[in-house]
Amino acid sequence: MSMELFWLALPKLLNGLWLTLLLTLTSVIIGFHLGLLLAVMRLSANRAVAGFAKGYSAVFRGTPLLVQLFLFYYGLGQIPFVQTNPVLWWIIGNGTHCAVLALALNTAAYTSEILRGGLLSVPTGLVEAARACGMSRLLCFRRITFPLAIRQALPAYGNELLLLVKGTSLASTVTVLEMTGQAKRLMSQTFAILEVFTIAGAFYLLVNLVLISLVHLLEAHLNRHRIR
Repeated sequence: MSMELFWLALPKLLNGLWLTLLLTLTSVIIGFHLGLLLAVMRLSANRAVAGFAKGYSAVFRGTPLLVQLFLFYYGLGQIPFVQTNPVLWWIIGNGTHCAVLALALNTAAYTSEILRGGLLSVPTGLVEAARACGMSRLLCFRRITFPLAIRQALPAYGNELLLLVKGTSLASTVTVLEMTGQAKRLMSQTFAILEVFTIAGAFYLLVNLVLISLVHLLEAHLNRHRIR
């Protein structure tokens, strides 16, 4: 790889990296909160509520993310009601906004299953003891159930975060110039396919290594009472 090509590719891929990180962070924030809501709904005694959450999870986990992106961006974008509605068109008509929507809804489905497993792992005796002490359901969830559940769910959720970072590469298919989109543009300009995508792959690897380290640090912090 020539240094000239490297210095040509580096600033453009760094711009794409910034957008990749923005897509990831925004999708994680939206997807985690929605996933937590869906996980609680799955454990609801109301069959309609639990059924909706189960159906949502089945649809988004059972179909490819690329298909979901195309349905949102190209499919919904053809509906007249969406085109004439300013709010909906602001989301669907913009590739970046649409990519965030698809990524967030997709990761929410996986997150809900991960968090549901964590919530089910909390001993019922602890919850009953907290309720016997006079804690409300919300306070018990905030102080007892959720902290214990997230400790159990964190390793699996860390894997979901890695998959989400790699999933952002599909945003390039809906005109978003994140890192893969920038790499495709450079490839068409320089025809240096191997060199350009090697640099892009190295950036993805670096991001995921940093993310893995952060998850391990958080896991160690949450379980610090178990470490001698």
